[in-house]
Amino acid sequence: MLLSKMAAEGGGKEMNEIKTQFTTREGLYKLLSHSEYSRPNRVPFNSQGSNPVRVSFVNVNDQSGNGDRLCFNVGRELYFYIYKGVRKAADLSKPIDKRIYKGTQPTCHDFNHLTATAESVSLLVGFSAGQVQLIDPIKKETSKLFNEERLIDKSRVTCVKWVPGSESLFLVAHSSGNMYLYNVEHTCGTTAPHYQLLKQGESFAVHTCKSKSTRNPLLKWTVGEGALNEFAFSPDGKFLACVSQDGFLRVFNFDSVELHGTMKSYFGGLLCVCWSPDGKYIVTGGEDDLVTVWSFVDCRVIARGHGHKSWVSVVAFDPYTTSVEESDPMEFSGSDEDFQDLHFGRDRANSTQSRLSKRNSTDSRPVSVTYRFGSVGQDTQLCLWDLTEDILFPHQPLSRARTHTNVMNATSPPAGSGGTNPGSNGNSITTPGNSVPPPLPRSNSLPHSAVSNAGSKSSVMDGAIASGVSKFATLSLHDRKERHHEKDHKRNHSMGHISSKSSDKLNLVTKTKTDPAKTLGTPLCPRMEDVPLLEPLICKKIAHERLTVLIFLEDCIVTACQEGFICTWARPGKVGFLPSVVTFQFLDPRKKELL
Repeated sequence: MLLSKMAAEGGGKEMNEIKTQFTTREGLYKLLSHSEYSRPNRVPFNSQGSNPVRVSFVNVNDQSGNGDRLCFNVGRELYFYIYKGVRKAADLSKPIDKRIYKGTQPTCHDFNHLTATAESVSLLVGFSAGQVQLIDPIKKETSKLFNEERLIDKSRVTCVKWVPGSESLFLVAHSSGNMYLYNVEHTCGTTAPHYQLLKQGESFAVHTCKSKSTRNPLLKWTVGEGALNEFAFSPDGKFLACVSQDGFLRVFNFDSVELHGTMKSYFGGLLCVCWSPDGKYIVTGGEDDLVTVWSFVDCRVIARGHGHKSWVSVVAFDPYTTSVEESDPMEFSGSDEDFQDLHFGRDRANSTQSRLSKRNSTDSRPVSVTYRFGSVGQDTQLCLWDLTEDILFPHQPLSRARTHTNVMNATSPPAGSGGTNPGSNGNSITTPGNSVPPPLPRSNSLPHSAVSNAGSKSSVMDGAIASGVSKFATLSLHDRKERHHEKDHKRNHSMGHISSKSSDKLNLVTKTKTDPAKTLGTPLCPRMEDVPLLEPLICKKIAHERLTVLIFLEDCIVTACQEGFICTWARPGKVGFLPSVVTFQFLDPRKKELL
């Protein structure tokens, strides 16, 4: 990628100028040109008609201390490299594995982190013609090909991921709007599968595969209308968030196959989704050029962010800059610098989830929270956003007068304002009906029902459904590690069940077309003036082609564009070394003057 050398921080005001560095409150992020990965032959690549470039990382825990591995696709090609990050220059001449496909293109991929070693890794690759391949790029082997004859689904694979905690289960989404659960140990069969309805709700249905012997797919999910663009598992692996071309976010309990909650985009389809590190918030992006923050506990939109000028293609949380601080409830003074925690590292990221959970504990000490997430789009811009406690907890007075997020069209609540704080049972915030609500961000002026039965026991399923779920769990979920056996809570957004006996006649999900005019202004899709509007912390043009990758690592941020260039942005204080091979020639060996 031809990056402008004139694009220093603060220099140049032209819209087409490519930035090579940017500054946030924690310091300077800098592009490392020597850490850029791409195809070995850097001839101009025609990205028109090609599937999005994707990047996957895995750590193989080898003895060298450099166990990071990188996989990316460009057009018909798939590459597997040692990733040297900010430490050393990228060596494009020696990919560990390189594959060129004919008749189809890679669209997405995912490593199994549970089974990765220095001698072997399991990599799933989805393709534009609908197949899914299991390969080992270290051994340079192709293990299995699923949906080889395209009998299960003929449409493009949009997303593929290993099921968290499993060494053999994986989930595949297609542009047909269907998702399929596979087991690598089972075959797909030589005929098209037959299905039996397991569970159905509003705009979704789940079927089991009817067969004398166990075969793939184990389950078929039909979700919404149009392409199912992306899905993401919650950090604990219990819930699944899906975004579709119909503009809906749908969040499911993955094991019980129940709908937890939904959200509608402001306009157009939703293209990307991610979870906060503690699983309490979901961020989506799509064709409305917005990022939308949705509360998992309250099942409602709490903020929108506007900074992109075109479709948002990727959203991701940064666990290394998410700030959680305990504070003295009597202390309200101090500057921003006094309260900033700028440590980066795995210990910080791993402790984020446990520290954030204190919001739901009985600990009365205030906790200052700032979530950091980022987004990239087809406008070639990178945006970073801060989600602060004045947005997350508008009914509760701030423990310290601090915020780094510009909240438009919203007023912060005064100290001591009314309202009920989130309790330990995760109930949504309510305001007493006989009192006038205090001035709040407009997201809280929306009517939203409290989850009154969040603490109640789950209802007993009918015999047929229970039998089907039990059979499914026995066949496929026995190998999920660190399983949690907590009882599922039936929330206000959960859908009912239907008997499997009457489901034989139902082969397709009952789809209810939603009129956008009827959803706008409701909790499903609040108006722009009804929720706080976030402005990005930074918004920089960093590529010539549309951006398709955003990954936050411990010492850097990784981005990629449709030209096939994978860029490394060093975090503050993490600037990498110069290229490892430097040749010097001297005019006079005694004087050692450089030529």
